[in-house]
Amino acid sequence: MTAPLLEVRDLQVAFQRRGDAEPVMPVTDVSFDIRPGERVGLVGESGSGKSLTALAVMGLIPRIGGELGPRTSISLSGESLLAKSEREMRWVRGGQVAMIFQDPLSSLNPVLKTGRQVIEALELHRPGLDKRQMRDIAVDLLDQVHLPRPERLMDSYPHELSGGMRQRVMIAIALAGDPDLLIADEPTTALDVTIQAGVLDLLHELGEARDLAVLLITHDLSIVAGFTHRVLVMYGGRLVERAPTRDLYADPRH
Repeated sequence: MTAPLLEVRDLQVAFQRRGDAEPVMPVTDVSFDIRPGERVGLVGESGSGKSLTALAVMGLIPRIGGELGPRTSISLSGESLLAKSEREMRWVRGGQVAMIFQDPLSSLNPVLKTGRQVIEALELHRPGLDKRQMRDIAVDLLDQVHLPRPERLMDSYPHELSGGMRQRVMIAIALAGDPDLLIADEPTTALDVTIQAGVLDLLHELGEARDLAVLLITHDLSIVAGFTHRVLVMYGGRLVERAPTRDLYADPRH
């Protein structure tokens, strides 16, 4: 069996509230693996801890005032992410693990052209390229996510694009560092059903072509049905069920 790409063990996320002796723990004892090229759904209602789990994997919990439990272990390709410095984690983010969010308009810089934002990601993760190479790769990335006339879109601002196009730009930026794992946090919630299906088809296609593992976070079980290999169900900050997607739909336990 293929070794796990991502291993999360005993994940606990705690926040200390002013005046309270005991911390609040919105995520408790969460453990799971993701293998190379595997598509895993992380589902649950709002507030169940899905996004906090993703932020913990990205090493972003301390930035929002929380801390991880003493037994927590998060490893990527056999290396502990918790042992890495903030400088090392900047290379991990985007270079090994990339993340896209629910609202691409708030994720993109409104005063920078689309192409410039893709090139910024290339400058960070592929610094040896010259300007011409970076522009060519940026155009190719926009083409890979099936955006029409990518050369022209390089000079467009985010507000000039539709919601679906903006999300495809975010996917192109995420791919700039050639990551092994893509965390997609509610990537289709703000889109209508037709555009939603197109984005999911694109993620499926990219996963197959690049052997890219995907962690799809959503509260919508219908989205994971035709996309994922396995599903993890969260409730109240805990994993309450895990199963192959087909088995979960045939015989749900929660």
